[in-house]
Amino acid sequence: MASACATITALLGPTNTGKTHRAIERMLEHPSGMIGLPLRLLAREVYDRVTAIVGEREVALVTGEEKRVPERPRYWVCTVEAMPVERQVAFVAVDEIQLAAHRERGHVFTERLLHARGSTETWFLGSHSMEDVLCELVPTVRVQSHPRFSRLQATGEVPLSALPARSAVVAFSAARVYELAERIRQKHGGAAVVLGALSPRARNAQVAMYQAGEVNHLVATDAIGMGLNLDILHVAFADVRKFDGREARPLEPAELAQIAGRAGRYLNDGSFGTLAPAGRLAISVERAIENHHFPKQRTLWWRNHDLDFASIEALLASLGMRSRSPRLRLGEAAEDVAALCALSKKDEIQSRVKDRDVVKLLWDVCRIPDYRGLLIEYHANLLCEVFLQLSGNAGQIPSDWVAPRIRKLDDTEGDVDTLLARISFIRTWTYISNQPDWLEDRAQWCGQAREIEDRLSDALHERLVARFVDRTASRKLARARARALPQEAAQDEGPAPEHPFARLLALRDELVQKHGLYKPTPDASSWLEALIAAPHEHFSLDEAGRILAEGEGLARLTRGTDLLRPEITLLVEGLAGGARMRLQRRMLAFARDVAGELCRPLRSESLSALSAAGRGLVYQLERGMGTLRASHAEAQLAALTLADRELLRDAGVRVGGRIVYVPEMLAPHCLGWRVALWRAYSGETLASPASAPSVAVGARGGELAYEAVGYPVFGPLALRADVVERVDALLERRSRRGPFRPPGVLARKLDCASEHLPGLVRAFGYRAAGGGRFARPGEIPDPSRQQSR
Repeated sequence: MASACATITALLGPTNTGKTHRAIERMLEHPSGMIGLPLRLLAREVYDRVTAIVGEREVALVTGEEKRVPERPRYWVCTVEAMPVERQVAFVAVDEIQLAAHRERGHVFTERLLHARGSTETWFLGSHSMEDVLCELVPTVRVQSHPRFSRLQATGEVPLSALPARSAVVAFSAARVYELAERIRQKHGGAAVVLGALSPRARNAQVAMYQAGEVNHLVATDAIGMGLNLDILHVAFADVRKFDGREARPLEPAELAQIAGRAGRYLNDGSFGTLAPAGRLAISVERAIENHHFPKQRTLWWRNHDLDFASIEALLASLGMRSRSPRLRLGEAAEDVAALCALSKKDEIQSRVKDRDVVKLLWDVCRIPDYRGLLIEYHANLLCEVFLQLSGNAGQIPSDWVAPRIRKLDDTEGDVDTLLARISFIRTWTYISNQPDWLEDRAQWCGQAREIEDRLSDALHERLVARFVDRTASRKLARARARALPQEAAQDEGPAPEHPFARLLALRDELVQKHGLYKPTPDASSWLEALIAAPHEHFSLDEAGRILAEGEGLARLTRGTDLLRPEITLLVEGLAGGARMRLQRRMLAFARDVAGELCRPLRSESLSALSAAGRGLVYQLERGMGTLRASHAEAQLAALTLADRELLRDAGVRVGGRIVYVPEMLAPHCLGWRVALWRAYSGETLASPASAPSVAVGARGGELAYEAVGYPVFGPLALRADVVERVDALLERRSRRGPFRPPGVLARKLDCASEHLPGLVRAFGYRAAGGGRFARPGEIPDPSRQQSR
């Protein structure tokens, strides 16, 4: 990644100023980009947002335990630790940069602050408290700030019985979260639960349940404080002290503000306070949170990134180096360094460490996170086993060693804590399986670890709902919401779902028989999750604009902001609100993938070198889905340079005298997509030309419709774009000898009726010259020549 860039911007301010949203929008304005986020859950949320805009084939998701990297991603959504900073991208953003002051993770954020750069633009997002130290460490930075969209107001202390709807209750241990969720179930009918230890699948299901109004309350740890976007109106702190790994301490005002700021998203005002009997926050703290005034950060945690792998001792020494900057404090012994120290004392480790490559391997093993939260001695024992397998088996862990350790975790029995423990352990194996070349048959084990985590997540969500949600109360909430939102009434009617992953309601007989309706399997949770996780190839788009899976209609394209950005209407009935939102997002991402695949030739990185005229031409071509009349781009075509024309030709763009087109976008499957996209946008019914060289223009579908699908209209015929230039060349050759009759061979080439030819020739600009002949405009016919012909 570049060490310098054209511009570096720090977007600093309180929560709910749209920092992350602005960064995403800005990233998508660049041809490539990368954003680093502080939580795996937040990275997944942003990934879902970005893929709903540009499709899953354009976006990579990279966290410690999850890697979804398509063949040619343009955008990378990552956790900060997992950012592949060696990749060159135009735009880089790092969110929550104030975490550079975090005792355990701070050195990673500081390293990104000092070294992560986009080739064109870099953004750092965070709190105003970072302004002074950031300006000193990055002198070229430009600081911007924006006001909070909504007001945040302190409301003091409230008892649990008076907790308002759409509230999040915050505690700082799993046991405390469970206790509060159980009390809310008794008082208010149920609560969703969000813990940092949840897998994305379980977390998404819990959040979707809350977002859809199936429960009115959320109980969470401070995991919700890092940018997760939820419809929260009030944040209540059940505790104002937390154990930070060393000691139980009061939360700093800035930490409280980060969490309280989740209330009042976008233009909705929010409130915060405490939950009795925690005691009211000090008035000075409440005012500081309301006005966003906090002490400036003076120093950041730092760790040397230029490591020496000559020996374990040299590695430890390089990790212990101090910075020359007074603003940068040497990070205290982090988990990976503590693991290295523990392993370095083992004789079996020392006997294996012979060269730099093995020291580097040892360090990579030490960086395996301790998702289980064990004492360092127990975690180091696992790391020791992993390292000995890697260093003693040609650099790979044998399958027969991995198999029993992974498979024993494939057990969905047990309570919430038991399932959380298994998920935390399978996360370790997911991390290991995502490392290149560590496992024999890496793809198999990566998939198997993911499948086990998914099954455990489903079971965990089931236990959480069974334990913390009163189904009768949930049913009443769903009905009340349906009355408040009539347009959603149909999807929320009926009995409460039996399955915690929003088991599909019993479908009414008349709906089952509707054309295109998808009837799901009895196991709705596995059906839904399989659809959400399915690759692009699992779905197809028919010419009617239906998205299909296994031949059944899931959704239909509807009119969006333009041809290439349709919206989605689900054809599946009976989904509860949370499940419906998640399937809607997946179907929208598929629609964006289709548009992206269609326009792939026009989005080649090589075309970024075009002049302004060339880029304007490509923009018009994309708006026309690969076909453009030359007369509509005269200015751009006249301004093209020789280099532009070479770049366009290499990208597959054909520039003719009549038509500019992309042959690849005329392939049969592309024509089907173009028909579907046009029908969704215009509402017009248009049959696919099925790659025919010409189509007789009928009463249905005007010139715009045919041109959108790659068949510009010339008189009575719509010609496939690549045929237009051949017809033009044929007529030009015939006209050179004087007035001519439409050649009969043309009807055969175009597979059209001969009576269509006179109108076609006239549409190409030739005038009638008598006797059924045509001549060039302005040409004076020679009677003797005409007679001889």
